[in-house]
Amino acid sequence: MVTTRQSTTTEDPRESGETPLASGAGLGEKLAALPEQPGVYLMKDGMGRVIYVGKATSLRSRVRQYFQPGHTDSPRILHLISKIRDVETVVCATEVEALILEATLIKRHHPWYNVRMADDKAYPYLKLTNEPFPKIVMTRKVDRDGGKYFGPYPYHEPKLVGRTIRLIRRLFKLRTCNLEIDKTLPRPCLDYYIGQCTAPCVAWGASAEQYAEQVRQAGAFLEGKQDELIERLRAQMEAAAEALDFERAAQLRDQLRGVEALGEKQRIVSTGEQDRDILALAQDGDEGCVQIFFVRGGRLVGQEHVMLQGTRGVPPAETLSAFISQFYEASSAPPPEILVPEPIPDREVIERWLSERRGGRVTVAQPQRGDRARLVAMARENAALHLSQERVRRGDQVGPGARELAEFLGLDAPPVRIECYDISNFQGGESVASLVVAEGGRPKKRDYRRFRMKYTDGPDDVAMMREVLERRFARAREEQERLDRDEPVPVKWAALPDLIVVDGGRGQLGAAREVLFEYNQAIPVIALAKQQELVYAPDLSEPRALPRDSQALQLLQRLRDEAHRFANAYHQMLRQRRVVFSVLDEIPGIGERRKRALIRRFGSVRNIRAATVEEIAAVEGIGPKVAARIHAFLADHPAPPGNTRDLGPSAGS
Repeated sequence: MVTTRQSTTTEDPRESGETPLASGAGLGEKLAALPEQPGVYLMKDGMGRVIYVGKATSLRSRVRQYFQPGHTDSPRILHLISKIRDVETVVCATEVEALILEATLIKRHHPWYNVRMADDKAYPYLKLTNEPFPKIVMTRKVDRDGGKYFGPYPYHEPKLVGRTIRLIRRLFKLRTCNLEIDKTLPRPCLDYYIGQCTAPCVAWGASAEQYAEQVRQAGAFLEGKQDELIERLRAQMEAAAEALDFERAAQLRDQLRGVEALGEKQRIVSTGEQDRDILALAQDGDEGCVQIFFVRGGRLVGQEHVMLQGTRGVPPAETLSAFISQFYEASSAPPPEILVPEPIPDREVIERWLSERRGGRVTVAQPQRGDRARLVAMARENAALHLSQERVRRGDQVGPGARELAEFLGLDAPPVRIECYDISNFQGGESVASLVVAEGGRPKKRDYRRFRMKYTDGPDDVAMMREVLERRFARAREEQERLDRDEPVPVKWAALPDLIVVDGGRGQLGAAREVLFEYNQAIPVIALAKQQELVYAPDLSEPRALPRDSQALQLLQRLRDEAHRFANAYHQMLRQRRVVFSVLDEIPGIGERRKRALIRRFGSVRNIRAATVEEIAAVEGIGPKVAARIHAFLADHPAPPGNTRDLGPSAGS
């Protein structure tokens, strides 16, 4: 790498009365001397601190662009320009070298205006050492020493690497000692006698060829190639049995069972045996989170989320591009395919760099449909969940109402995520329930849920509340179990609240507490009664009223009213749908599928009556003959004046 450096210092605009965009001729002469070669530039403030690092195909063109009037309207870039007092450049031989150096310098300087990893951690890797008799070790540094590296493993799960090493030792009997293997030891260590090593250190232990096969099997296992490994182990076991080497056959049988058991726990997420990483981003303000799914051999073998800083005003594609450069700069060997939700800047340069690191072609792709697109969508949902949870953990999303409520209820911390439940139950109609969510005092409508009663007979609000909560936490348990198995599932129920509010009194409160006890959830729960606005809580012998002007009461009222509105809207929609479909039921030859297609297209029977035969025939699955039959039937059976049976879901809530 060429390391030619050039420093360009600007005048402080506060002293000259000018902005950097309108600096004098001296600056113009210095900018004109910038090199044309590719490289990296470092922007510095008046105190000499690096505030931005960028790469360029032509340093001269790219750096000078910052000082051209009107070249950008981005508030972030304009604010950066106002702080620039010095520019330093490093010339590189290629764009790929510039990309590598940029990632290295961002990690070193943590520039304020760059997208950067919030925690510049060294992720753990498993390493098969480069020795005649390799051993399995954990390391946080990837060196070009001939060893074979696997990972990275999740930083926030430190026990995972230790468990994996113990599993490798148990299944493949690799050594962990630092001895020089020369076959001269009189006896093996304790590891051999407890079945953790094949004793290559003694003359009668595993030969170099046998130990090399153990290493190959461990490598295939760590690469996620369980199917190939299982076939090889089964063939070796059968061969040993045919040779009457029953001790060896028994060892291989136990090994085979262990690999098969582990393979059953790993989720097959794609056909074939592709190796790929799936990346997706969620960002809000100056923070972001990237979710990564590691797929090896078509199986999801792990996942990780990485928090980012400096994302304010940065397009998501640019943020993801910066993350890829920094994350894979420390990676041993990226997979042949990396999936992202949208095209990223400098894709060709990044692909060339990743291909050099891998020693084979690497592509960065944006799937449009199928399993790959589904995985990217799931990664995006998980990224949004982790970003939200991180903010909750730091307590960034609490308002005065939540703090006042925590003080009133004696909670350890203000509730950030609050769930409120309401029952809508009309005589002779559908019985439904609603779940609404607020985070930081604001509705989170993407997490709203609605329920139709399945198991409760009659208008029993307490029993219905129990049913709703049982279904909610049963789904949460099922989803969390799948997440614990590293399955790429969309997160819909696993995010648990800090406080539960149920509409009702002591009966509803008791039902909620029973369900929480059954599902082993220590979540605070209260009930808010209508009219007097009394709060029922487990620790209160009598219900208490919050002051009418308290922000805690206003928060609870907004939640309760929103839950009531959402439940009523769902209830009315179901009743209208039942009325509308009863009209269409009278038409011969119109089944469930055609009824739904008509309502989706026209919204109500009234609109179907006003449609022509050709318009009705254009609906999927109808056709001219059926359309003529529908049109004739509705013409022969007009709706009586004032009849609401013609009103469809579009009639409002």
